Amino acid sequence: MNYLAIDASTEACSVALQVNNKIYSCYELCPQSHSLQLLPMVDKLLKEANITLSQCDGLIFGRGPGSFTGVRIGVGVAQGLAFATDLPVFGVSSLQAMAQLAFIKAKETKVFATIDARMGEVYNGYFELDQYNIMQAHRLADQQDEAVTEPALVHQRLDEIVTTPVYGVGTGWDAYPRHLSSLKTNVGTPEILFPSAEAMLVIGIAALKRGEGVNAEDAQPVYVRDTVSWKKLPGKE
Repeated sequence: MNYLAIDASTEACSVALQVNNKIYSCYELCPQSHSLQLLPMVDKLLKEANITLSQCDGLIFGRGPGSFTGVRIGVGVAQGLAFATDLPVFGVSSLQAMAQLAFIKAKETKVFATIDARMGEVYNGYFELDQYNIMQAHRLADQQDEAVTEPALVHQRLDEIVTTPVYGVGTGWDAYPRHLSSLKTNVGTPEILFPSAEAMLVIGIAALKRGEGVNAEDAQPVYVRDTVSWKKLPGKE
């Protein structure tokens, strides 16, 4: 079976394609040009694999959290491609994808993922490997799988569930080292900073095979932070 995955939720833009168990992938750091890169990447991989989009069995997309603009671009492209070919779609968390990448690359089975959410906050989630080798989110002290949290309060989310430091991935660690560095076992900048479509393939294929795919019109972003409050400039109240 053939599956396509796309992601534009962070500074990284990536596409991965599985055709008869062979993986084709593109990955590029291009913070300002996701809308220009995503479709050419898809076209390139389809040509490399010598198949058409209609020969795919499902489409997987990065649903966030991350850049609001990037998430919207990824979801929009996924919807357009799926509408054109009537493919089922499945959205994968960018935090979960980084945790899955930690298992793929380093065989880590307990991972805390963070993304710098700007405005003095981080998106974050804790993941553990299940019996099917998929990293699954665990609800923490605040009963949320994924949250946007002030760095100084992140340890409170972990305290009741995770009693020792775990492997860290994502951009939040370098953004707020004073508050976060003691929570991870790996020292310094994490090897894994961004999600990849290749890791999303693993999670999404398993979900699609379980029948969890939805129609294109039901593909939804997950921002975690649903509203943005802008501080008014002096004289602009």
